[in-house]
Amino acid sequence: MMRPWEQALIGPGANYRDALKAIDATGKGMALIVDDDRRLLGVLSDGDLRRALIRGAGLEDRAIEGANREPVCIDQHQDRAATLTLLRAHSLRQLPVLDEDRRVVGLTTISDFLNIPVRTNPVVIMAGGKGERLAELTRNTPKPMLKVGPRPILDTIVGSLAAQGFRHFWLAVNYKADQIERHFGDGSHLGLRIGYLREDKPLGTCGALSLLPPQSEPLVVTNGDVLTQVDYGHVLDSHLEAGTTATVVVRDYQMQVPFGVVNAEDGRILRIDEKPTQSYTISAGSYVLSPLALGLIPADTYYDMPSLVADMIAKGIPVRQQRAEGYWMDIGRPPDYAQANADFGAVFEA
Repeated sequence: MMRPWEQALIGPGANYRDALKAIDATGKGMALIVDDDRRLLGVLSDGDLRRALIRGAGLEDRAIEGANREPVCIDQHQDRAATLTLLRAHSLRQLPVLDEDRRVVGLTTISDFLNIPVRTNPVVIMAGGKGERLAELTRNTPKPMLKVGPRPILDTIVGSLAAQGFRHFWLAVNYKADQIERHFGDGSHLGLRIGYLREDKPLGTCGALSLLPPQSEPLVVTNGDVLTQVDYGHVLDSHLEAGTTATVVVRDYQMQVPFGVVNAEDGRILRIDEKPTQSYTISAGSYVLSPLALGLIPADTYYDMPSLVADMIAKGIPVRQQRAEGYWMDIGRPPDYAQANADFGAVFEA
């Protein structure tokens, strides 16, 4: 099945009429001239086409003659924040997306980024764990820096949040923190502000938040080993609208019992359910916390997020849940890591 942007592709022998039809069919404002292997030969924008016709070209003339042979393009692994920066820097409305062999694999436009507000709320990513269940994989590399697809897990997490308008990040680091800090620096090369919450000792899934400077607005907290398509902006907006103190992102998780489950009463079997599936609501490892919640976290103490939630509930402080749909993978075990790599291209680069 042809994807919508593929209608922008025309061959080297195509004329201006063909290019005009491609531009009209996609509404992307650009035709991409490619060879038989989809390698990019040039691009023809609607502006290029108008200028060629004004100069006297006919609709039956070859489109390649008026094309830009050296267009600005992006690599298919470029994150959304950097792509938007490139569009703005060159005052472009669209960019071809290429693979390592200059084959066209997509077409991104400025409209893909419209109506995404810039968020002042900080994001804290918990990236200090050892990832002991991944054994040899994390012997020399912190888990958030393991590659899933072409880049580290943490790159994808930060890029996804940046594409949703978040610009201020705190990375909670401990195990092999130097690798993470060298990779991201202060975030300025990404158009972001990145600071670090340095744990001198493991502080659990929540304790590092006590290292934050005083906060005046809610912040997003997420684990550094979860790949997901959660719309954090929507979660944040819903949190604010509800006027709550803490929001826990949840999702459904199903487990199949690999045996027949016996249902009995007074020693008499009523039925056997063969390999039933049980469904649970689980925490997805992402949260929104208001300043009041942050004030409950003890300083310099190992403290997990379930403890914070339990303490809030005990004090009568409201904690709400928000269900998230779409892709979600907690990369805790080798099979999860393998599955995330298998999924990556279809989920994050489709």
